[in-house]
Amino acid sequence: MALTPAGEGVNSAADARSGERPALPRHVAIIMDGNGRWAQRQGLPRIEGHRRGVATVRRITEHAARLGIEQLTLYCLSSENWRRPQAELSFLMHLLEQYMIEERSLLMRQRIQLAMIGRRTGIPDETLRALDQTVELCSANDGMRLCLAINYGARGEIADAARSLARDAAAGRLDPDTIDEASFAERLDTAGMPDPDLLIRTAGEMRISNFLLWQISYAEIWVTPVAWPEFEERHLDEAFASYANRDRRFGGLSPS
Repeated sequence: MALTPAGEGVNSAADARSGERPALPRHVAIIMDGNGRWAQRQGLPRIEGHRRGVATVRRITEHAARLGIEQLTLYCLSSENWRRPQAELSFLMHLLEQYMIEERSLLMRQRIQLAMIGRRTGIPDETLRALDQTVELCSANDGMRLCLAINYGARGEIADAARSLARDAAAGRLDPDTIDEASFAERLDTAGMPDPDLLIRTAGEMRISNFLLWQISYAEIWVTPVAWPEFEERHLDEAFASYANRDRRFGGLSPS
């Protein structure tokens, strides 16, 4: 699982010559990074970067849905982000609530399903209410699943899953010897979802930041220096072109 900078391994010209549509990932996960730094470079308050980032979420969600991606998971707020200034956190919660309300028409028009992973503790009631209402509204949609990771941390998720299995074993409802990778995955927030095939990180940071640690075991990773507010459809296409040229062996050998 190698970190590949943007622009490396892209072969879209060859795809065009062959006339074949490049293989698309089934599930794409994105660490949306660089909102605050982008704003500061523009001489703007950090919150303006978050506002601009919401517009990027809208564009990228629509583009992924048009391409037929099965699931798009966006890292909106990590469990560590609560260390940020309260004013910035309050603004983020307001933006999330506003997004949940204003984007309902888009989600319904694109037949997008909505899901959330992460702990609900600490998220304002009004934000959770708007989120829950939108999840319910989109529950019958049959298009792409948009999964928002909010107040999410992979280590906490794994600990919660282990705690759940331990409780069942202690109560005699579960034989510890029957616990395997599949049964553990069923206790994670992402139960029933496919593992990500492609993990994208913006703003050039070369780290995972406690995101989907269990689920990305075999994901391809693509990093771009472009900050999230400036991330466009063409950047997503570039990531997909790179993905299509990867040799995914899953621990085995290439057929060649």
